[in-house]
Amino acid sequence: MSTPPTDQPLLTAPELPGWDHAVGGKVRELYVPAGTDPAGATEVLMVATDRISAYDHALQPGIPDKGRILTAISLFWFEQLEDLVPNHVLSATDVPAEVTGRALRCRGLDMVPLECVARGYLTGSGLADYRATGSVGGHTLPEGLTEASRLEPAIFTPATKAELGDHDENITVDEARQRLGGDLVEELEHLTLAVYERARSIAAERGILLADTKLEFGHSRTDGSLVLGDEVLTPDSSRFWSAAGYREGRAQPSLDKQFVRDWLTSDTSGWDRAADAPPPALPAEVVEQTRSRYVEAYERLTGQVF
Repeated sequence: MSTPPTDQPLLTAPELPGWDHAVGGKVRELYVPAGTDPAGATEVLMVATDRISAYDHALQPGIPDKGRILTAISLFWFEQLEDLVPNHVLSATDVPAEVTGRALRCRGLDMVPLECVARGYLTGSGLADYRATGSVGGHTLPEGLTEASRLEPAIFTPATKAELGDHDENITVDEARQRLGGDLVEELEHLTLAVYERARSIAAERGILLADTKLEFGHSRTDGSLVLGDEVLTPDSSRFWSAAGYREGRAQPSLDKQFVRDWLTSDTSGWDRAADAPPPALPAEVVEQTRSRYVEAYERLTGQVF
């Protein structure tokens, strides 16, 4: 992938001729064709900014090139997965020049209000749930597991999809069925685990362990079919570990957003996650190292130079 020299990160929603800004998320901006009702738009423009979020806070400053990297990784994975599940991408090239490389024209979807998480290793909130209850997402797991224990087979652990500023909440598969219906949740579980296993195999060939990932699905506004949307298998939505450094029982060096989370909760940052105060600004070295990890993830997964 060729890209212009790094400049100032894109942090706000740009004005784009022919498009109306519809929704601003933590890291993405969504547009619809000018004059279109966002609630019924059959086509949308998804722009990945360089903002980064952690613990439901948008952080400052942004990470240069992050939006381009996430877009490129998502496109790589959509291509790898197209025989498993349809995706929302219409075009990555027919986009406004101002957002080339970080924007996708996509099918309009009515998103399923569920975060579809697949876990192949025990870490993060899954590990916290296991230590508290012995189970994750309604799956009872063997005793004696620890940080970074491999789960075989991988498990589907849904979470509620929170409004902006609120926290996602892990729920059980049975709770998801009660909310959305058994047939839909069964299909979501099947697709999520199929995507995860395909991606885990591809990543392993490149010396990367895919610890877990979060997927989002929606129903097409034209034919009602279930479609893979948003981003897919990026360092924002997944945990990537280097296979060479993997050791069960300890936190793993990562090629993803965990690096930022770890800094925020360290003594160095001085931030109290339980308090109301916003997180501190990211130091220049954290920004630089985060960008480096994202670039490495892209290059190792795709075999391309960013």
